[in-house]
Amino acid sequence: MFLRSKKLSVKTKFLRSKKMNLKTLITIASVALLTASCTRQYKAERLAADFIERNALHPEEMSDRDFKSLDSTKHLTDSIILSMQARGGEQFQQNIDYPVKTAGRMLYYLRMSYVHGGDTLQNTFYLDEELQNVVSFK
Repeated sequence: MFLRSKKLSVKTKFLRSKKMNLKTLITIASVALLTASCTRQYKAERLAADFIERNALHPEEMSDRDFKSLDSTKHLTDSIILSMQARGGEQFQQNIDYPVKTAGRMLYYLRMSYVHGGDTLQNTFYLDEELQNVVSFK
């Protein structure tokens, strides 16, 4: 009886340690994913803010900037992107120099709302897959 209970005890300890390791692994993976997601969000917001500083007519007049969650899309064609690039926005310079977007690749997009002249406005920035460039905005 004693030998059997000892075997069960060893087996129980082993299973408990496996559960603990699985819980630890899941926790570490969750923290890593959350950190990567936050890092991408932060990098996208910095990229959009830098784009605004370089290309807005009066960036100092754009207050209360609020960025929404970063998301992705593969549904923008080259012609849509070229159209958005040509149109630009009221608060931005004309003829902004954009990088070339390769057809069929994924883009991230980031919505930003802000206050300008008492009005709440919104722009959406489309960013390349590496989060290195603003490809277009509307």
